[in-house]
Amino acid sequence: MFYWFLKLIALGPLLKLVFRPQTEGVDHVPEDGPAILACNHLSYADWLFMPLTLPRRVTFVAKAEYFTTPGLKGWLQKQFFSGSGQVPIDRSGADAAAGALMSAKKVLGEGGLFGIYPEGTRSHDGRLYRGKTGVARLALETGVPVIPIAVIGTDVVAPPGKKFGSITRPMVRFGKPLDFSRYEGMENDRYILRSITDEIMYEIMRLSGQEYVDKYATQAKEESKRLEADAKAKAQSAAESAAEQKKAS
Repeated sequence: MFYWFLKLIALGPLLKLVFRPQTEGVDHVPEDGPAILACNHLSYADWLFMPLTLPRRVTFVAKAEYFTTPGLKGWLQKQFFSGSGQVPIDRSGADAAAGALMSAKKVLGEGGLFGIYPEGTRSHDGRLYRGKTGVARLALETGVPVIPIAVIGTDVVAPPGKKFGSITRPMVRFGKPLDFSRYEGMENDRYILRSITDEIMYEIMRLSGQEYVDKYATQAKEESKRLEADAKAKAQSAAESAAEQKKAS
């Protein structure tokens, strides 16, 4: 109930009024029945704008800590995340990835729409990164279609690393459903999982127009941080050397 209150009464109308999000291909999303919504990830605002464009509820998984924090703050946090369409990762699995898979299968088993970001984390530079194969395993184990989705402009609304951005009209593009039933029973073949994931990412790239980078986003972020740290260290060293030379002269 709180989900629809936020979407239809509280938060949704305000977002539509201010940002006027645009959509393409909404008819590719079934009116009922399960489907996996595989989306690129530019900003924390993605999970607001993509579901806002659909008449159905979209569910994502979130860290279990968001639902188990004690006290009033924890209770409010739990109410917000559960009410905004998020479910905790099922920790009865062997690890977080297995727990997320179990939670997702439950949503799909009940005929719902499950949202997933195959990149695993937000892009730090606007490029599209290599997808993780969890989306492929989920598709094969459940037998439901995957709908590729591209969000465009959310990194302007809420840029990574900043609290506020600029007003723009985000675009949400829905691609045609992808059917992987031809690979039924092959969910343990890592080459098949990689092939399916790459096909999904190609469709997202085509819809978004992003430059594709064949490495994981987490790896790229770490490399970017190292390069930034090295550049700062070199600049500081050069400044200290210049100061010493000036002092000596």
